[in-house]
Amino acid sequence: MTQQKGLIDVHTHLDKLDLASESALAEAEKLGVTELITIGTEPSDHSVVLDLAQKYYPRVFCSLGVHPHAAVEWRREVGERIREWAKNPWVVAIGETGLDYFYQNSAPDQQRRAFEEQLELARSLGLPVQVHMRDAEADTLAILKNFGSQVTGIIHCFSGSDVFADAVLELGWYLSISGIVTFKNAQKLREQVARFPIDRLTVETDAPYLTPVPYRGKKNMPAYTHFVAAEIARVKNVSLEEVVGVTRSNTLKMFFRLLPALEN
Repeated sequence: MTQQKGLIDVHTHLDKLDLASESALAEAEKLGVTELITIGTEPSDHSVVLDLAQKYYPRVFCSLGVHPHAAVEWRREVGERIREWAKNPWVVAIGETGLDYFYQNSAPDQQRRAFEEQLELARSLGLPVQVHMRDAEADTLAILKNFGSQVTGIIHCFSGSDVFADAVLELGWYLSISGIVTFKNAQKLREQVARFPIDRLTVETDAPYLTPVPYRGKKNMPAYTHFVAAEIARVKNVSLEEVVGVTRSNTLKMFFRLLPALEN
């Protein structure tokens, strides 16, 4: 069977949607979103995320990690469980991990340790990383620079400064654009997206969060990746088809484990 080639939502939380997973996938396909990566954020949700990916593979893949909010729960044994689970083809990345100094639900030193150890895990497995960053640009960049070219991935839901963007692009990372790009108060991000190289962008929803226009105020869904891609096309003055094709290609380069499953 020929695989339909559509948008890939690189960061969503299928386990947190109000809509049943099967219905969410069907709605996504109606808007040209043919695959997604669902995210594990803490030890308690990993088994659920894994089960969803296994059940719906190869439409659904997963990434497993410990979010900075839950960094206090990071243990070496959590990493060893992820190492074992990563033997499955539907596990395509580590994360989301990173630093969040806005909420500080876990202390900054706990966040940094968990982040560094998850990057080391990714390095040892040869897998990309999904990075969360909020109000922690300097420390995030310093840690990423320590790993150099040994680890790459995406800065999920990018909304940082020009300096941070240019630095992570220089390191070989990709910038993942979410529904924020459609928000009325996100003119700065739209200006950044206009200048970012399209061959270094991916698209995501972070569903059920960050719902794009025209559905602001409702729960986000993987289907709404379409509106993120459409806004990127508008601000970059290219066709939606180009955004679909290039971001898909970018995703397959970064999350290389998708390729065998999606080959014709």
